[in-house]
Amino acid sequence: MSPDRPEAAYTGSAADLALRALDALRGIGGTATIAEHVEKADDPRAALAAIRVVGADTFAPYLLAEAVFHPQDAAAVTRSFEVFPPPATAPAPPPAGPAEPWLVAWRDWATTALLTRFAQAGPEPALGATAPADTDPYGVGQNPEPGVAHVRRPSGAPELTEPAPARATGTVPDPGTPWQAWSVRMGQLSPLALPGLDGPVHDAARAAPLALARGATRAVLRRDFSTAARITRWLALLTAEGVRLPLDPLPLVEHLGLHGGGPRLALDVAISRRLLALEGT
Repeated sequence: MSPDRPEAAYTGSAADLALRALDALRGIGGTATIAEHVEKADDPRAALAAIRVVGADTFAPYLLAEAVFHPQDAAAVTRSFEVFPPPATAPAPPPAGPAEPWLVAWRDWATTALLTRFAQAGPEPALGATAPADTDPYGVGQNPEPGVAHVRRPSGAPELTEPAPARATGTVPDPGTPWQAWSVRMGQLSPLALPGLDGPVHDAARAAPLALARGATRAVLRRDFSTAARITRWLALLTAEGVRLPLDPLPLVEHLGLHGGGPRLALDVAISRRLLALEGT
């Protein structure tokens, strides 16, 4: 067996699940999309890993379209956290800790926050609505459903700081976190850019629409369309919330939709189109 085969299986399964979510967002396909992905997979373990990779975006058809969430879907998502359990303690935000575990923890929180909402069969969050204020330690506004996976909300958010000027003493200036790096980090957290979620990362996005606009534009000019699509998710969400932006995200979304890049990029673009209330996806 080729040593690359397991990684290829996981990557392929994540692309397949993203395509299923995209079809469901377009009103295509059957019911219990997440569960069906696992049940029909040649490698169920890779299919469960794909749920963790696609994360909260598996809920996009239920949040933004008319897809119906099924108990089998809740069981599949919960099973993915049982097979691939997150760390027992939340990782420290950078620079106190490495970035990747912290990013994963935020994405896992988003997945389980939406899972809790749908598993409790409560009202679906309206487009543009934010989650209620914290009333429990899980940051979802409700107590976790017994038997449903949950992840405690991490602390911190990407911090945007401009580089400090060099001092006359000749010491090396503090590099800060410029908008280029900050916008990329926000793009890595794009699965949080969905209605019904709220927290420090969303506050950071609302506080810096110019940096997001500059980051998305820079990524397009660099032909890094995947990064551009992820950052644009935040611009689309801010538009849905009524935040005034320094650019119109509609042409940006339409431009990104013209480029290939596989199901993941197509799903990001389709979510942005839904957030912007464009016809179709």
